[in-house]
Amino acid sequence: MGMAVCGGASLVCDRGLTPSTLVVIRPSNFSGIGMAANIRDHWPLVNIWPFGLCRSLGNPAVAAATALTGVLTPMPCQPATLLPWSFRRSGVLIAGQIGLDSQSQLICSHGGVVRIMNPGQRREIFL
Repeated sequence: MGMAVCGGASLVCDRGLTPSTLVVIRPSNFSGIGMAANIRDHWPLVNIWPFGLCRSLGNPAVAAATALTGVLTPMPCQPATLLPWSFRRSGVLIAGQIGLDSQSQLICSHGGVVRIMNPGQRREIFL
């Protein structure tokens, strides 16, 4: 089982060109960086921000640009993450949903797979 994921975690899409950051939104007194995430934190442009340029032909903008040029032409990413994060065996509930762990994946409708590069936690070493 992986580490728990928090707001501010680094994300990477296998079809995107730059990393992104996970945003966790809860009621105003409980949101922000460091807030624990759950599998329902998957909404495009709310929780999941663009990954720079997209290289997936499943993205209509990329397909159209590629058809015009005849060469794969990356276009701006527009995440289409409509299904919740996958999960393994987390027994932890966060805001009534299964907690997100660092081994979870998120499928984009355009054909990309979003993975967690850094869960947003740091290990502290006490001397």
